[in-house]
Amino acid sequence: MDWAFVHKVWEKSISSNVGSEQEGIMADPTEMCELISFIKRNKLQKESFVIGQNQYLVTSIHESWFCARSMNTSKPAGEGAILMQTGAFFLIGLYDGSIGSASRAMVVLDQFSWQLNRRNH
Repeated sequence: MDWAFVHKVWEKSISSNVGSEQEGIMADPTEMCELISFIKRNKLQKESFVIGQNQYLVTSIHESWFCARSMNTSKPAGEGAILMQTGAFFLIGLYDGSIGSASRAMVVLDQFSWQLNRRNH
């Protein structure tokens, strides 16, 4: 995959749709390895996982993605994560709030995934 293309798709198509609250997180390689290991163990509803300062519990599982809610957030509306696997990438969308925020995060991940997969086919 061409990383320049990935960056271009993000900047052109996706970042403008995310809004001013969007910010990147600095991924810790050890943390990401633990997250991938969690997914490979395929015990999504029996274990929790960590991203940044939050511990997440999976709430729903679908064919190529799953949702989780933070168990230790300090935000009144809560926090959540959507994790989506594509052919070449593992996309993570974090959001504050509940259903509306989760829906917007899912749309962004779906659009980004579609753009990336379009390039590969």
